[in-house]
Amino acid sequence: MKSGETILVTGAGGFIGSHLTELLVANGNRVRALVRYNGKGWFGHLEELAARKPENLEVVLGDVTDPFFVQQLVRGADAICHLAALIGIPYSYVAPASYQDANVRGTLNVLEAAKTHRVRRVIVTSTSEVYGTARYKPIDEAHPLQGQSPYSASKIGADKLAEAYFRSFDLPVVTLRPFNTYGPRQSARAVIPAIFSQALSGADTIRLGSLDPERDLTFVTDTADAFVRALQTDGIDGETIHFGQGSAVSIGTLAQLCLRIAGSSASIQCDAARIRPDKSEVGLLLCNPQKAKEKLGWTPQVSLENGLERTAEYVRKNLSLYKTDLYMV
Repeated sequence: MKSGETILVTGAGGFIGSHLTELLVANGNRVRALVRYNGKGWFGHLEELAARKPENLEVVLGDVTDPFFVQQLVRGADAICHLAALIGIPYSYVAPASYQDANVRGTLNVLEAAKTHRVRRVIVTSTSEVYGTARYKPIDEAHPLQGQSPYSASKIGADKLAEAYFRSFDLPVVTLRPFNTYGPRQSARAVIPAIFSQALSGADTIRLGSLDPERDLTFVTDTADAFVRALQTDGIDGETIHFGQGSAVSIGTLAQLCLRIAGSSASIQCDAARIRPDKSEVGLLLCNPQKAKEKLGWTPQVSLENGLERTAEYVRKNLSLYKTDLYMV
């Protein structure tokens, strides 16, 4: 990454985007942070950082689904980390068109604007959900893509647009594909804060979806580090690089570990309302992180237990933000 570059981060008010923005600002980069427009002028998880008014941070309210806005947003940016997306899998069954708008059309708008303004690098954020249930393990980047939910289908569409813009227009795109990221600020739509928010609220029974799926979990600061490395590394244009711990844990085992950390003796109940349709559930996601190590020099720094302890502490301090009766896993 060249000194003095302006890095545009879309989805900067969200879970991963806010951690990435903080890291870039702390590193001295100029950051233009896009937060989705809202009537309250709220900056999401960037509220605290923005209140400190760092000179190298510019927060912009807008929406990636508007191509005219995105053209203006990208003007003057040297590189883009595109994280803006709808990510809740359960809601994608209810409102699939909104996922196509945000995730596919939003990505198209960013890619087109990057082409127009000759951006040095675009990092498009993918997800391990595009693989579906592992056909072989560990999963490498050559694994087939399987749209097992409307959400994952929308992300496959975005990934293929990134590939097309690299092949068709020589746009310097890198697709980063995190396996399941967790940590402070994640909403209770995800399983780990769902467990902690219920347990720390004193619930006797923790209500979850299926306990059998296995996930490879990456702490959010490690995910942010991968993005910074992808901004800095030469010779990776056109590449898809995924990253994770290289080990997987079942949701049932994960829940027991979370309860121990939370000091809870609650029982775990499998709630049918939180179980995905049979053919949509992803049974196993297990990463082969070798390419990330070779191309980016990336290895995870935070162990699962340490990451869970840090997540529990955040949920404990911010318990009022979690509505345990409304979450979706």
